[in-house]
Amino acid sequence: MKKFKKPFFMVNPKTYLYGADVIKLAELTEKIAAKYELQSIFTAQLIDIPDIKNKPTDNLLVTAQHMDTIEPSKGMGSVLPAALKNHGVDAVVLNHSERPLTISDLDAGIKSAKENDLLSIACADTLEQCKAIAELHPDAMICEPSALVGSGSTSDKSYVTQSIAAVHSVAPDIFVIEAAGVGDAADVKKMLEWGADGTGGASGIVKADNWEEKLDEMMSAVAQFKA
Repeated sequence: MKKFKKPFFMVNPKTYLYGADVIKLAELTEKIAAKYELQSIFTAQLIDIPDIKNKPTDNLLVTAQHMDTIEPSKGMGSVLPAALKNHGVDAVVLNHSERPLTISDLDAGIKSAKENDLLSIACADTLEQCKAIAELHPDAMICEPSALVGSGSTSDKSYVTQSIAAVHSVAPDIFVIEAAGVGDAADVKKMLEWGADGTGGASGIVKADNWEEKLDEMMSAVAQFKA
């Protein structure tokens, strides 16, 4: 089971990409992460994960964008945690603003991830949510106001520092990712200077004219914060 190594960078293509395009982005992410000796969380749609895992992923935490908390049985259309592990998935995102969960489902999901040797990455919106979800003890949290997701505007310093403090007041060992609206090296530096363990991007990367140049720009900024 892989572990988080900070500072790390998250590439989250959501459903912007699939097939050959998302595999190309994963390969470029691996290449640039290796160049700077960084770890990158790379999310993908479930159908593309096996093809991504067939390529070198030494510097990637290949991450499912969602899963359901079920055991092998009935559950048509659900995402089976054991099946993710069987395909070599390293981590799972839970409770993203585009795929919200109830607290009970999120709690069950974090526990199921642990049972299946998957790292759990739980998302939270408000400062109150950050603190409450930290009580469920995921391995990492993405703290970001839902209104800023995909907006091109980042969280301000007050939100970043207070959300990190809220999480760490409950569990100092939870890794905190601040990534809302992050789209360039300057944004990366802000998030890490303000105390985040990692940051990353979605639309800011996939909509760039040159993926490799954008990844290099942003991950070179992350590398400046290596111990």
